[in-house]
Amino acid sequence: MAQVPPTIEESLEKSFDANITNRLLALIRPYQWQFWLSLVLMLVNSLAAVGGPYLVKIAIDEGMEGKSVIALRNAVVLYFVLVILQWLAIYTRVNIMARVGQSIIFDLRGDLFKHLQNLSLSFYSRFSVGRVITRVINDVGIVREFITWSLLAISRDLFTVIGILIAMLAMNVQLSMITFTVLPFMIGITIYLRRRARENYRRVRAAISWVNSVLAENINGVRVVQAFSRQQINYNFFKNRVNKNHLDANLDAARIAAAFPASIEFLAALAISLVILVGGVIFIEGVSSITPGILVAFVLYIERFFDPIRDLSMRYDSFQSTMAGSERIFSLLDTPPEVEDAPDAIDLPEITGEVQFDQVSFHYTEDPSLVLKNINLHVSPGETVALVGKTGAGKTTLIKLVGRFHDPTSGQVLIDGYNLSTVTQHSLRNQMGIVLQDPFLFSGSVADNIRFGRLEATDQEVIEVAKAVGAYEFIMQLRNGFDTPVEEGGVVLSVGQRQLISFARALLADPRILILDEATSSVDTQTEQIIQDALRRLLLGRTAFVIAHRLSTVVNADSIVVVKDGRIIEEGKHNDLLALGGEYYQLYHTGFEA
Repeated sequence: MAQVPPTIEESLEKSFDANITNRLLALIRPYQWQFWLSLVLMLVNSLAAVGGPYLVKIAIDEGMEGKSVIALRNAVVLYFVLVILQWLAIYTRVNIMARVGQSIIFDLRGDLFKHLQNLSLSFYSRFSVGRVITRVINDVGIVREFITWSLLAISRDLFTVIGILIAMLAMNVQLSMITFTVLPFMIGITIYLRRRARENYRRVRAAISWVNSVLAENINGVRVVQAFSRQQINYNFFKNRVNKNHLDANLDAARIAAAFPASIEFLAALAISLVILVGGVIFIEGVSSITPGILVAFVLYIERFFDPIRDLSMRYDSFQSTMAGSERIFSLLDTPPEVEDAPDAIDLPEITGEVQFDQVSFHYTEDPSLVLKNINLHVSPGETVALVGKTGAGKTTLIKLVGRFHDPTSGQVLIDGYNLSTVTQHSLRNQMGIVLQDPFLFSGSVADNIRFGRLEATDQEVIEVAKAVGAYEFIMQLRNGFDTPVEEGGVVLSVGQRQLISFARALLADPRILILDEATSSVDTQTEQIIQDALRRLLLGRTAFVIAHRLSTVVNADSIVVVKDGRIIEEGKHNDLLALGGEYYQLYHTGFEA
């Protein structure tokens, strides 16, 4: 169980970066006319907000004090016109930018999804699924939020502050200076509380990460928890440490969040009190041109003056988060696939299935030690080759080179005489089928999963391949037969049932080269017999590479290749290799025989 809270591995904040900013602006470029229209509407909204208090001044000074019904009526009518104009501007702008924001999400997530589908398998060995999903969901959401709302909100706040400053200074400089006396205190409080809020934000993120980690760990290991009667112990740990840590972090953050608006409200009230006190004294003494309308207008302006300043301070943190999130998104988009088609790559024509390894060596990018060393192997069309050896010998890496999920560090892999580096990956994999040890089924029906590699297949063809691999009977016993929904991963089906569906999927795709990666290692003896019968049909007339730890899968292979420490040390048929008394003989008597 995770005993300590995990740290936040990726930066939540980043200062201004010109390159990232330019790329963010490029996301807006397809929607620039909507953005500029929204900016104009924002300006209209700000002008209407600034004009309201000034019309109140006119209504008081010229209407009420001047006893002019016309002036009062005109001020009130104009005030309502501004309110309606402001409502229309806000309504239209929100609709436009909501559409722009969703469109940007659509574009960006589409680009990320497409890129992720093309990244090499080595990328997924370095990055956890959780980190990738966080970038596609959370970071994209942060960018959308900033572009849709924060960017224009910053413009609105600046327009409003500048407009209020101009209006206040135009009405009375003396009262304006009195209002500005509280600004240094507001700036100091903002800096202090923002720093505290940032620290608490990090604590909250770390706390929720710990909650998620412990929760996932206990759900995944619930059988072990119940088997050892650890329910109460784990609950106490979760309640008193993990959940309590999350509660404390959020309460601290809430206190800081509550202190900031309260402080701003206090300063605004202080400024209003000073303006009314000083302005009132001046009005009573009659030493200045201050009027009741100016005093009321100043009170209204002060109430509106501090809101955009408070909002701007909050947008700064949003800006930093957006820079950090954008950096992670763009670094993901900039990650090149390690295996790419050559510019002059050709489509691989229909193949017979001849495979040749010519002096092939390979090591992973992050580890310079060789996994495969000078592999030479020739496989004739239609031949079944069994790869055996201890865990870590290099068997799986060898078949990954056949599918060109990696490129050799040296040497070449050829199919029907074509160097795989000179053909397109799509044309190669269209003629290959892979069945893994733990078969993965996608959300959808059983029929959808069988059709996965050949979408145009008819219902009858789906039924035929299911019968051919021995899956038809159990499929028909499901509540809706071939139309039965399969949850993600196929968790409602047994391992053997999932494996039979994956065999049917491979058979329907009709590959010329078939790869079986320990496809029978996780099933019971009865299911294995059904799978062995399916294999005979599946392997017929196809070149096949079989990785297996069970004798029944290996013994009938046309050729058995023994791999050890990245080298081929023995090759031949079952009886011939036993007669040698070498590595295969040892594997047979220590593993296969059992």
